[in-house]
This record gives sequence, structure tokens and C-alpha cells, in this order.
Amino acid sequence: MGTSPAQVRAPEPTIAPITSLASRVLAGDIVLPKFQRAFVWTPQQVLYLLDSVRRNYPIGSLLMWRTTTKLASGHEIAGLDTVSQHDGAPVHYVLDGQQRLASLVGALHGSGPIWEIAYDLEREEFLHLTEESPTGPHIMPIRHLTSVTAMMSWIRRENPDEELQCRAEALSDQFTHYQVPVVTLLDVSGDDSARIFERINSTGTSMDIVDLIRAGTWSEDFDLKDEIEQLLQVLDAKKYGRVDAKTMLRTIAAAAGVGFSTRSIHELRGLNRQQLQAAVAEAGKAAACAVDFLSTQIRTPQAEALPYYNQFAVLVELFRQLPKPTAAQYDAVTRWFWLTASGEYFKGWRESQMGPDLMAVTEFAAGRSTEIETGAALPRSVLWQRSQFSRQNAPSKLLVLLMSYEKPLDLNTGRVIDVADALSWQNGKQFHHFFPRAYLKNQGVTAGKANVCGNLIMLSAITNNWISDRRPSAYLKDLADWHGEDVLRARLRTCLIEEDAYQAALRDDYDGFLRARSETLHQRLIELIGSASGSSGGGESSVPTPDVEPDPPVAADSGSEPLDRDSVD
Repeated sequence: MGTSPAQVRAPEPTIAPITSLASRVLAGDIVLPKFQRAFVWTPQQVLYLLDSVRRNYPIGSLLMWRTTTKLASGHEIAGLDTVSQHDGAPVHYVLDGQQRLASLVGALHGSGPIWEIAYDLEREEFLHLTEESPTGPHIMPIRHLTSVTAMMSWIRRENPDEELQCRAEALSDQFTHYQVPVVTLLDVSGDDSARIFERINSTGTSMDIVDLIRAGTWSEDFDLKDEIEQLLQVLDAKKYGRVDAKTMLRTIAAAAGVGFSTRSIHELRGLNRQQLQAAVAEAGKAAACAVDFLSTQIRTPQAEALPYYNQFAVLVELFRQLPKPTAAQYDAVTRWFWLTASGEYFKGWRESQMGPDLMAVTEFAAGRSTEIETGAALPRSVLWQRSQFSRQNAPSKLLVLLMSYEKPLDLNTGRVIDVADALSWQNGKQFHHFFPRAYLKNQGVTAGKANVCGNLIMLSAITNNWISDRRPSAYLKDLADWHGEDVLRARLRTCLIEEDAYQAALRDDYDGFLRARSETLHQRLIELIGSASGSSGGGESSVPTPDVEPDPPVAADSGSEPLDRDSVD
């Protein structure tokens, strides 16, 4: 229960020097409650703040909560160890202004690369120190600013000229005397402090929904971050890797009965601790089932192999409602996976799609439908001729899953490709352009056309290096001479390269190869989709509308550049 308005004392406004605030952080008098978000400012934002102090510009007020209540304070400030709170001793928890305060503490006292900051007295600007930074008596580390002893020692050691010395002393005076407004809340409960923090940040853009809902649901015996971590540990236990926190938040919201959307996620703030913990527990059991299905039925050994993380959210809810599907239901779920992976249905998952998708899962789980109805469109064969192959590209991941599903054989050694290694996207040598890009470039083919998905296969690193930039007709002839035509054809089929594509490659006909290979990939995908195609809305994927919720990135690498897979000396 929160504190009633009659019990709340008026906030206490004061002003305080930033040097004093930094010292109070180190002394443990000012701390961060665990429902606060971690430090997220960029190095440039830190320099911008310091420049505002130098120019005597206002940097905004701080909001604190003074209490003897001992809360978990899970974040360090600027990598510094602070004094632990003593039982019964009052402390000040930061509710608003954490990024600014952490930046000031880090700049003046912190350690680590981001806090190696200096002031260029000649150019009169702050900079981060690197190996390329200028050196000399005009470069003053700013950690000297708040200590007279350190300041005088630096001046004697570096001996800057009189004008630079005056500038250094003026900057030190500015930082020593710069003050900020501080508003302190008194007689507020821990739960109310979290709600105040949430309201303050609810209109900002720098705080993501996981932080926001964490604050809105926080209590002394419930921390959503810890609950999400428990869910992710379910994936860790199965060595599946991790999806992003928002996807796991969707699974919790669906398990709580409120839905998948951002609007639904916000409804979690109205649930009590028991309801939230029950939803987390159910989502955890269902996540384990979803991982088992993806590993065994789809053959995705790692989460980052999924074309869309939003698929995982739906699968978790499906297995929550249907923990023990029949063989026929497993087949239907498999068909649903391939259909929704083949277009851009989950790339921009709109709120208007989420309700029908949740209803389709419920109807299927209840046995009132033999397929999971979806508005996902059937793919077209041109997908493979137009889509670039890259780490963050869903068609690329779909291609890799299709190839891995066939248990591909290496064209030269005949050994089964290590699919788990390839699907981790760490070993670039597992992929190769069938028509090497260097060869195509010499033929006048653009880089974009050379890097389309239809031109990629899986190979061992040894074979990849051996092919290098050779024309297909040359390396295929060598392989046929060494192993025999029939053996080579059989290995090519495991790579989803049929006879017509093979013949085009022997002619070094890239356009003909792409058309034939794309048709083979298309037909294989249609076979996997099977009767689920009857539930498709048909046509192309619809254009996202303003209620779109983009699928989270599926790998830590956020770049979308083409993969440089070919081994060319």
C-alpha cells in the first residue's frame, strides 16, 4: 500500500555544490535504488554536461528520497566502490538525475576508459584521453579540478604559461562553486518512491519499457529485472543463448492474461506481486518447452538463429496454453513457424495483429482449430534474388535455417557441416558465395547482386579457402573429377542446389543459377509450410502502420552490412 497524501510531507528544496554531491556518493550517503536503470549515457553526453557546468549553464535539478529504509542498491556509480549503508542510518536515494550525477562523479573521481577526461586549456574544450590525444601542459586531467593540492601539484609539474594557469584556476573555481537544485522527498514509502520514479520518466525517451515497467512494478520483495533474469536463465540452462528483455516481458504479459503489445505490457503495473510472480513462473516453464521445440523440430541450436524474436514470444504463450501438443499439433506449429519466418509479418508486429494472433493461439490450444491461423503472407521466390545476406537480415537467417534443416554436406570433404557452429554466426568461413564475389566483380556484377541470399551455401572453412575466387565451372569440374558426378550432385542437393542450378553454374551463368536456386529454395519452403498456407492471407506482406512494434534485433551486432565470407587472398 502507498502512503496516503495526508502523510506525505512537502518536498524539501535545497541547493548543493556538485563537488559536495560527488563526495556524498563516495561516502554512501547518496545511492541508487535497485529499480533505477543502469548508466546509459554516451561519452559525448558526458562531455556536453561538463561543458554546461563550465559555461555556468543550468543542468537541471536532482530528486532524492531521504529514508532509513534499506533498499537493494544494485548499481555502482562510475565503477567506484562506495561505503555501505549502515542499518538505521538515513540515506538519500536518487529518483531523478542519476545519469547527470553519475557523470559528474565519474568525471571527477571515476576510473576506466570513459572517465579518462581532460580539459584542453588552449582550445578550451573537454576531451576523452586516448593514445591519439594531444599532450603537453595545456592538457589538464579534470580529476585535479576539485582538489587544491592536486591542482597546485599539477601546475608545478606541468608548468603551463601564465595565461593557461589562469584558465586552469578559473575552471577549478567554476567546478568547486557550481551548485544544483536538490529536491528531497521525506516520509515516502519504497513502493511510492518507485512509482514517483516511474511517473517522472514515463514521458521521456531515454528509458526503455523494461526499465519503466520495472519501476512501476517494483516493491521491496519484487524486482522485475530479477524475474526476467530468471527467465533468461531457463534459456541459459539449455545452452540456447538469450533473446532480448522486451521479448521476455511480452511473454510475462501474455502469461498474465493481458496480451503481447506495449499497451498490454503497461497493464502489468496494475498487478500485485503474487500475480506477477505466477506469470513469470508460467512463462518460464513454457519458455523451456519453446526452446525444446525450436532445437528439435526447427533445428535452431541458438536463439540468434531465429529470424524474429517476436516468434519466440508467441511460441512461449502457445506452449503455456498447450504444454503437451499431440504429434499433429507439433506439425501444425512447425508449419506456422516456417510460414511466419518466410515474410516480414513479425518484422513489424502491429498491435492490430497481436490480438488476432493471441486468439489464434488460444483457439489452437483449445482444439477448436487444427492450424494456428495467421495473416502472414506466402513467400515468393524473388525473396532469394532480392534480399541481401547479412547478420541482421531475417531472410538470411531463414536461408541458413533452410540449409541447416537439410543437414548439408561439404562439397569437397563430404562431411556434415557443423550447423550449430554456422548458426552461431561467429565463424564466417561456414558460409560462401557459390559464385564468389571477387569473380562476379570481375564479370561486372554489382556487389549488391552478388551478395543476395540465393548465392550463399554452407561450406567447411577448408573448402571455403580452397574455392577462394575461382569461377564455378572450374572448381565444380575439379570436384566432379575427384569425387564423381553423382557424388557431387548428391552433395549439392543437400545444399539445396538441384540439377538446373548445377548446369547453370557449369556454364558460369549467374542469372540462370540464381533463378534455378531461388525456385528450389522457394519450393522447399512451401513444402515446410505445407497445409498452413491455407491460413495465409496471401499477397505481399503489408506495410507497417503507426501502431507497429518492430521486432528486436536478433544479434548483438547491430550492423546490417553484407557478410564478407569469401576467402580471397
